[in-house]
Amino acid sequence: MVTTNGSLRGAGLSDADAAALVAAQLYCVLSFVDAEGWPRSVVVSYLPHGGRFWFTAIAGRRHVEGPRADPRVSVVVDNRGTGLSGRRMISQRGRSVLHQDRSTLDWFYTAFAARHEPANPEPYARHLDVPDRVVVEVVPVGRPTTYDSRRLTDDPRATEPRIR
Repeated sequence: MVTTNGSLRGAGLSDADAAALVAAQLYCVLSFVDAEGWPRSVVVSYLPHGGRFWFTAIAGRRHVEGPRADPRVSVVVDNRGTGLSGRRMISQRGRSVLHQDRSTLDWFYTAFAARHEPANPEPYARHLDVPDRVVVEVVPVGRPTTYDSRRLTDDPRATEPRIR
């Protein structure tokens, strides 16, 4: 266990808890640099697949064109709205790869719609399939920074069950 009176070293998520968080959450914050060199962030729906983060948007949007010009991005996922206990967070640096080939679009639309509209994914998958849509893959670079309040001994905001 870790106290909040100094370093939070040791307050990170286990690999299993990090995977559970990424699977449970539907939204992430994507951070990138825009054409003018300013940092930008946007909340996007994502699909975790193959250890990578995937999302989609229409070409011309800042969160497509920024990563097209400079592929260095960051993705932040937290547990708000998931039902997971405590306060959990992952911040992952990555490099973006933009896809517009038919084979990637087809598998992505099907998988993305199944995750975000599981009761009736087909209409959503058809809705996504429009001209100029881009699928963005974020390939992780390095280890993520993570946080798990359940590992703290003295944070009143940390909820049970605490991890020992």
